[in-house]
Amino acid sequence: MPLKALHLCLFLLLSCSVSVIHAKPLQVGITTVPPFAMQNEQGEWQGISIDLWRAVAREQQLDFEWVPLSFTELLSQVESGQIDVAVGALTMTADREAVFDFSHPFYQTGLAIAVPPSPKHGIMHSLKALFSWEFLSVIAALTLLLFVVGTLLWFCERRANPDQFGGKAREGIGASFWWAAVTMTTVGYGDKAPVTLAGRMVALVWMFAGLIMVASFTAAITTSLTVSNLQYQIQGPQDLPGNRVATITGTASAQYLQDNRIIRREYANLSDAMHSVLDGETDAVVYDRPLLQFRNQQLAEQRLTLVPGVFDQQLYALAMPAGSKLRAAISEEILRITESQEWSAIQASYLQESK
Repeated sequence: MPLKALHLCLFLLLSCSVSVIHAKPLQVGITTVPPFAMQNEQGEWQGISIDLWRAVAREQQLDFEWVPLSFTELLSQVESGQIDVAVGALTMTADREAVFDFSHPFYQTGLAIAVPPSPKHGIMHSLKALFSWEFLSVIAALTLLLFVVGTLLWFCERRANPDQFGGKAREGIGASFWWAAVTMTTVGYGDKAPVTLAGRMVALVWMFAGLIMVASFTAAITTSLTVSNLQYQIQGPQDLPGNRVATITGTASAQYLQDNRIIRREYANLSDAMHSVLDGETDAVVYDRPLLQFRNQQLAEQRLTLVPGVFDQQLYALAMPAGSKLRAAISEEILRITESQEWSAIQASYLQESK
């Protein structure tokens, strides 16, 4: 009896120990990556990845508790096994796969480019440019030059050519002003022409100067009306070399820019990177498209322009310590969820564009 009683006690103790082990909540590491993981005004965690994990935990009957971490801490603690699952927007890469396990991917996207806001175009925009200070100052300078040339010609021709440049000073200078204008524009009606040597010398100089003036005036008008179309020529990743590109430190996008020898400025978070474009510190920002898309919605009137399309494909997955026994069950559940209507609803609730 004493021996049987001892065995019974050991069995009960072992059972209790196993129960305690299984009862311990899973440590689920999370980091703020809108719209995949973020906190609302009440401090509750929500997002695409958060909702996905809650669905997995519900179906697998897993008890867990959140462990908020920085991005760097999240990677190091899942590698060391301090947390059981890392939830967020972790990109699957060969380097990361070598140190911890990934679940089946639940989101496929790619890198995208955001550039400064595109200026508005149209008739009103063109009319506004015509009445800008820069344009009006060019017109004023040209008018003054025509007046000076016209006055000089009138001074040379007023006595020798009274039929064309004579009369009162007001009339003579007006006729000379008209001649200077039609000569500069190479219209040359032929209704007025200088006859004196001095007048013809003025005319000869003005003819050649007029060619330069017309070219300069045309360039000024073109610049005033179309400069906004020429400001942002980044239409895809092939246009990034030679530009200053913002991104986030320690991410796949930073690695892409480094591998392609693109000048980059790394920032601590996406908001700082996007504001660097708005402030003119950088020419574009490169990052995962859904993250750019969501953050851009929050900029309201200061929204950047997202270049269409994605490149350098990215796959998001949950991460677990190497050899985790949870991997198979979690991956199976992720497959089931991502094939359901529930998954489409989760994405639609956070992103305007459907996948």
